[in-house]
Amino acid sequence: MVAGNGLLFPILGFASCVLFIYMSFGDLGLNSFPRQLELDFVKRNGTQFTLDGKILYINGWNSYWLMVQSVEEDTRPRVSAMLQAGAKMGLTVCRTWAFNDGGYSALQISPGQFDERVFKALDYVIAEARQYGIRLLLCLVNNLQAYGGKTQYVKWAWEESIALSSSNDSFYFDPSIRRYFKNYVKAILTRKNTITGIEYRNDPTIFGWELMNEPRCMSDPFGDTLQDWIEEMSAFVRSIDKNHLLTVGLEGFYGPKSPKKSTMNPEAWASTLGSDFIRNSKTTNIDFASVHIYPDHWFHDQEFEDKLKFISKWMFSHIEDGDTELKKPVMFTEFGLSDQNKDFQLSQRDRLYQTILDIMYKSAKKNRAGAGAFIWQFLVEGMEEYVDEFAIEPWGRPSIHKMMVEQSCRLARIKGLIQQSGNLRELCSPRR
Repeated sequence: MVAGNGLLFPILGFASCVLFIYMSFGDLGLNSFPRQLELDFVKRNGTQFTLDGKILYINGWNSYWLMVQSVEEDTRPRVSAMLQAGAKMGLTVCRTWAFNDGGYSALQISPGQFDERVFKALDYVIAEARQYGIRLLLCLVNNLQAYGGKTQYVKWAWEESIALSSSNDSFYFDPSIRRYFKNYVKAILTRKNTITGIEYRNDPTIFGWELMNEPRCMSDPFGDTLQDWIEEMSAFVRSIDKNHLLTVGLEGFYGPKSPKKSTMNPEAWASTLGSDFIRNSKTTNIDFASVHIYPDHWFHDQEFEDKLKFISKWMFSHIEDGDTELKKPVMFTEFGLSDQNKDFQLSQRDRLYQTILDIMYKSAKKNRAGAGAFIWQFLVEGMEEYVDEFAIEPWGRPSIHKMMVEQSCRLARIKGLIQQSGNLRELCSPRR
């Protein structure tokens, strides 16, 4: 009013324009992420996963390094690049670590003490995955020493003079260490994402939780110790999070009391590790079973053609278990062929991976319990320090890239899901 009638309307017009711009784009300065995609939780119906009431089959991959690579600004673009590459191949779930216990860039510095900077890195991974329509299977601890694992928990208890034993297997039975792990699990599940504002337990970006990567308890080959731990920890997770699916993280070996121990296990040692695929996976609060496939690590001096035969037998056996014994989905959450094998050829890797994906597809077509497979592992360029004997840059290996795209498309076609996804419609178009 003070400006007089001559300036009032121009001022009002300018203010309206500013208000329109702010209403349209004002949140871009506050949040660098695009508007979040609407997602629903993946659920289980008998031996199959469902999403929005429709059957879902998983074509997935492993990139265990997403959190640690999100800590520093200069490596964070690798995470976005990997998730974008997965989406462009039609992949739907990435399995990755939600732990780093002790050591460099640790999430859990000491029992119950966290580095907020690393927690924000995990926040970023989850928020970024959501933007690309990728769900995450998050593993909570390692049986191996990499990234701390059960060894670090035992070390912490030993340093505090409260450990019952210096054995790594005391992770499973020591009350103090069990309490450490429960506190960690609670902190993860109830974490409020600083980017999305959603607690992890309420975020459908998370496909599910994996209790441990490849649990073994060799001090008790009959398996009671590990089974008790699975029952207690799965019930604990379920008491906090009733939204997400839960698996153990098994390699798939049959235990000493299983009739399949001598016919399906790779060798006799596999039944002495304290795990049992059937018994462990039957646990009430476990939603789906997990299996790994590494024939070149499990056999000695086996010919390649024999490895292919073993894979078929191994996969069909576990799918049958899912249908008849467990009444639950079965996911092959790691598979790989080492490039360190004698006389290794890239064409062998192509054949072995195609065999695995073909069996998965045939299971899906018949509505059987085989619910998904995850290649180990995908990297992006410039990650030499993470290269292992299985590592693949998908765009640097055209045959693998093509194989993964074709698997995504044919799994989606089974239930007519291509028309429901713009990404799949473009990816799986006959014109490509």
